[in-house]
Amino acid sequence: MAVTMAEITKLRKMTGAGMMDCKNALTEAEGDMDKAMEILRKKGQAVAAKRSDREAGEGCVLAKADGNYAAVLALKCETDFVAKNADFVALTREILDMVIANRCKSMEEILNLPYGNATVAQAITDRSGITGEKMELDGFNYVEAPVTSSYVHAGNRLAVVVGFNKELSNEAAHGIAMQVAAMNPLAVNEAGVPEEVKQNEINVAVEKTKAEQVQKAVEVALKKAGINPAHVDSEDHMESNMAKGWITAEDVAKAKEIIATVSAEKAANLPEAMIEKIAMGRLGKFYKEVCLLQQEYVCDDNKKTVGEMLKAIDPELTVTEFKRFTLNAE
Repeated sequence: MAVTMAEITKLRKMTGAGMMDCKNALTEAEGDMDKAMEILRKKGQAVAAKRSDREAGEGCVLAKADGNYAAVLALKCETDFVAKNADFVALTREILDMVIANRCKSMEEILNLPYGNATVAQAITDRSGITGEKMELDGFNYVEAPVTSSYVHAGNRLAVVVGFNKELSNEAAHGIAMQVAAMNPLAVNEAGVPEEVKQNEINVAVEKTKAEQVQKAVEVALKKAGINPAHVDSEDHMESNMAKGWITAEDVAKAKEIIATVSAEKAANLPEAMIEKIAMGRLGKFYKEVCLLQQEYVCDDNKKTVGEMLKAIDPELTVTEFKRFTLNAE
């Protein structure tokens, strides 16, 4: 049975499928629009099932803010070619618009949203049939706050949403969202850093400080003995420096004895208060790297922190929370 261009165009508008897919489905369905849609849907289900074990590492990541609610969402696929397709990006944007309109709180809620004659979940499956690739929603998160802002990095692979407790200019809010995108903070402030992370950083700082104090003591002892610490800082260096004639076998034996003796003595007599003080100082530096409000504001040349920049706008202004999602390897 011959099908008309008008019928093909109508089915394409209803499903987003390609012209030839629509023509073939209508031909198989003998012009029945509902049957043609079902044929296309089953094709999508077949592709989704066949490629379920594939990795969907590409995709489109978008974010949007609307009043007191903002959300970030990724529609993932297998290849960059599909990720950049205008229809694929449009589908991601349509789903995100629905998420915003419905103030969604979970992925399950999103997948069950009505889309056309079916649901968002079915729309994704249908699109999978069109592209021949595995597709899935991922990266969904949202913030609710008196004021929200969003940022989508060029290429649609990284997006951010941020919540604020008070009004601020769009430019300032956008700058903070860009900060989150660029600097990838772990938390808004120290209180938001998980206790497990804090304790791990303290443990690492303590061990590093102890190792440095022992090393300093060893270097001082070696210099007093007339031995260059750089010549005996490893077995390989000792061997190569003896071969070059820079040190003798006796120097190496003496150095090894000094290293062993001084290391043991210093490790047994480290001042705990000093070690703890240095370790806490290192933890403070860690906070400046991972806490948003303590990070240096990248959009300002005055070396202010994000927190200082916000307080300059309003002493009570702060970030309540943020969410960030990226497909990039970091």
